[in-house]
Amino acid sequence: MRRFLTTLMILLVVLVAGFSALVMLVNPNDFRAYMVQQVAARSGYQLELDGPLRWHVWPQLSILSGRMILTAQGASEPLIRADNMRLDVSLWPLLSHQLKVEQVMLKGAVIQLTPQSEAVLSKDAPVAPKDNTLPDIAEDRGWSFDIASLRVADSVLVFQHENDEQVTVRDIRLQMEQDTQHRGSFEFSGRVNRDQRDLNLALNGTVDASDYPHNLTASIQQFTWQLQGADLPKQGIQGQGQLQAQWQEEEKRLSFSQLNLTANDSTLTGKTEVTLNDKPEWVIDLQFGKLNLDNLLPRSEEAPGANGSAQQGQSQPTLARPVISSRIDEPAYSNLHSFSADISLQAANVRWRGMEFTDVAAKMSNQSGLLNIDQLEGKLDGGLVSLPGELDARAQEPQAVFHPRLENVEIGTILKAFNYPISLTGKMSLTGEFSGADIDARAFRHSWQGQAHVEMNDTHMEGMNFQQLVQQAVERNGGDVQSQQSFDNATRLDHFESDVTLKKGELTLDEMQGQSSLLTLSGKGTLDLIEQTCDTQFNIQVLDGWTGDSKLVSFLKETPVPLRVYGSWDSLNYSLQVDQVLRKHMQDEAKRRLNNWADRNKDSRNGKDVKQLLDKM
Repeated sequence: MRRFLTTLMILLVVLVAGFSALVMLVNPNDFRAYMVQQVAARSGYQLELDGPLRWHVWPQLSILSGRMILTAQGASEPLIRADNMRLDVSLWPLLSHQLKVEQVMLKGAVIQLTPQSEAVLSKDAPVAPKDNTLPDIAEDRGWSFDIASLRVADSVLVFQHENDEQVTVRDIRLQMEQDTQHRGSFEFSGRVNRDQRDLNLALNGTVDASDYPHNLTASIQQFTWQLQGADLPKQGIQGQGQLQAQWQEEEKRLSFSQLNLTANDSTLTGKTEVTLNDKPEWVIDLQFGKLNLDNLLPRSEEAPGANGSAQQGQSQPTLARPVISSRIDEPAYSNLHSFSADISLQAANVRWRGMEFTDVAAKMSNQSGLLNIDQLEGKLDGGLVSLPGELDARAQEPQAVFHPRLENVEIGTILKAFNYPISLTGKMSLTGEFSGADIDARAFRHSWQGQAHVEMNDTHMEGMNFQQLVQQAVERNGGDVQSQQSFDNATRLDHFESDVTLKKGELTLDEMQGQSSLLTLSGKGTLDLIEQTCDTQFNIQVLDGWTGDSKLVSFLKETPVPLRVYGSWDSLNYSLQVDQVLRKHMQDEAKRRLNNWADRNKDSRNGKDVKQLLDKM
């Protein structure tokens, strides 16, 4: 047995030595001209190889080259520039002096997909007809890099579309394999750093190029990504998913279907497609099981506190991205000019600024800068929020117009969401029209304008009980009445309504009317949304809670009492003119009694004098 194993080892050594000697007899530089010729014939690219080619035997028979450059015809910049290239080749074809490449590996490559690396045809080059109705021959169908495997490691991809900014993908690792039917698999990972943001992504899947260039399909079976950096939540955004992609050459259409993606705790399904005409045409149909915007978008701005100071307890703003100098003079929303789109969105649950929306639906369309929002609605706290409108960004100064409609929405939830220090609750309904240039909360407070009619039911305003203010003021001014003792420091109304007008941060309230079983009120006033102050005038009629002089009680129930509420929202002041009301009551009572006495003594001189005096008063 030992002799057999020894003989076998000797034979193996002889075979390895023989094949190695055979390989060494073949000069790899003999294939240099052949490779350059085949690359030019099959793809139209010019291949340049610096330095001599050399063999690498173990663990895979390979040809190693130095620096390589691949350039398209007429291009000013190379498509690929690599420090090293390795060609894994088959041994047996070498016996007949043939080169069969099983795998190409590039390391330290720079891949440029930019206008400068694209092929440029000469002026006298023939132009192919746009519509070719001739049937394809076998050689025209399918696409292949004519190798079974491609590997790219530690490389960089530079991508630029026309006049857009360059996007650089670093630390690229790519593995692609294909069969003879041009169906293959791939794995890719890379990192994009741009505008102080880092995007790490990795994906793997399959690709079918059997009908290329007419059709190219890909299935992304696993896709993971993570985005961190400026103008993002501190924890960043990460997720995974799957999708199907297809490119249709004749229609110039790229479509994505069977989308199933996650981003933090948000989920997305649906489909989308884009037709690459002079202006791309998008069709988007997406569904969100859950969309947590608070976990995806940073709070770009917070409402200021009293007198414009920042409220305590608020988190520090996130790091903002740098402003690119070339974009400073660009009109707002100018990116809407470059495409058209039909968008349909649905979400079962949406969280935004702490507000929990359900059954959210949106239908929008963009026509080269004219964005029509036909539907944007959802349910909030058992009520309905609808915000249809349009944004016209075609002019230098964009203009947005919205027609909000709210039905039985809890006002306290909205005030809390925008950090307004007003302790007010109640179901609000609103219809109106508002317009402005920028669509954000800060611009709404500072520069928007519009009108609306507001109605609220079951309102509850903490911090000031109008009924108690009036009754206690009457007692302090010596009125012969008593009020019911109550420790409720709130004004409650069964119904309230008003017309509101917004103009550059000032909200004017006209025709205010409110009532409950205890009081009615009317009035007008203004709210400063920027400084968070108010100045309102009410006329209060307290209808219940009185005991004492029946005539005075009846008078107080029927007489409005002027009440002014003013100052900062979180520390309101009031001024109550009860003494004037009581003085008027005393004057009216005195006049009534004098008038009765004058009527009883109308024939006397004193009676006539009193009557004349009363007529002059």
